Parts: sequence; structure tokens; C-alpha cells
Amino acid sequence: MLELSILGFLAEQPLHGYELKERIKALSGHVRPVSDGALYPALTRLVTAGKLDQHTEEGTSAAPRRVLSLTEKGREDLLERLRHPKQAEITDHVRFNTVLAFLRHLPDPREQAAVLRRRLEFLETPASFFYRDGEPVRAEESGDLFRQGMLRVARATGAAEREWLAEAIGQLDQQR
Repeated sequence: MLELSILGFLAEQPLHGYELKERIKALSGHVRPVSDGALYPALTRLVTAGKLDQHTEEGTSAAPRRVLSLTEKGREDLLERLRHPKQAEITDHVRFNTVLAFLRHLPDPREQAAVLRRRLEFLETPASFFYRDGEPVRAEESGDLFRQGMLRVARATGAAEREWLAEAIGQLDQQR
């Protein structure tokens, strides 16, 4: 997800490392904070792979800043990651939000809708945080105030997300 975030933000504009880190943190940092120990090696890998370009600019106060931009190879990688998200990027809410944050970069509404359909299909599969005898436990059956709260909130957010996904897919289908 870190590389997807890097490629996605740099598809919008060149950024220096600190600014990129702040944008990634704003996107998912409260849930999965990004450390310098993860970010800068990822940037180095992407530069080495020819997916990012970097140059140095004068800093505003002292040290020069490394400014990063997306190469054509990086743009191709971003589009491929968006066309074919890994299953964990569909099933994990935070990871899916990262995909959503950059899905507009896919130029084909059919490809965008295909990604949303995968998420919708996942959300329509009966599931729970808790199971009894191999069956999902519904909020009303949990017998635990706190688990009931978790299940009710998950049900409400799941319903809202399914409704939005259906609307978005309908709009994308009309753009064909």
C-alpha cells in the first residue's frame, strides 16, 4: 500500500519526501502510520526501478530537498496496480480506501467499475467478526453489549458502502 500511495500522490504532482510522507499520513496514518524507515527505502526501490525520478532543490531554510516525480514507467505501474488490486486491497477497508483515493487515475470507467464490483461482491458475502458453529453471529445474537456495538456499526457502515458502490457503478456504467 505504501508504494501505491507514493505512486498515486506523485501522479498528481512532484513532491519532496517530507510532503509526500505528510500526505500519506493524512490518508491512512492514524490507522497505519508510515515511518521514515519504511518510506525512504520504498522511495529508493522505486527510483532504482525507474518508476520515480528525483532531483535536488534548494531548501527553504537550510538543507536541500529531494523532489520526486513519477516517470512513465511509474505511471504504468500505478495503472496496473489500480486495474488489478490484490485481494487484500479489496477486502481490507483501509487498503481499499487507498485504492479509492487514486482510482480516478484509471482512464477507463469500465476498469474503475470492475474494481468497485470486486469490493461490492466482497461486501455482499455474509461475514462477521464472530462465528458460532461456523455461522456468522448477528448483532442481535451476540449477547455481549460491546460486540453488539461492533456488529451494529459494521452493519451500518457496510450498508452505506454497498449503497455508494452501487450508485458509483451505475454512474460509471452510464459513461460507457
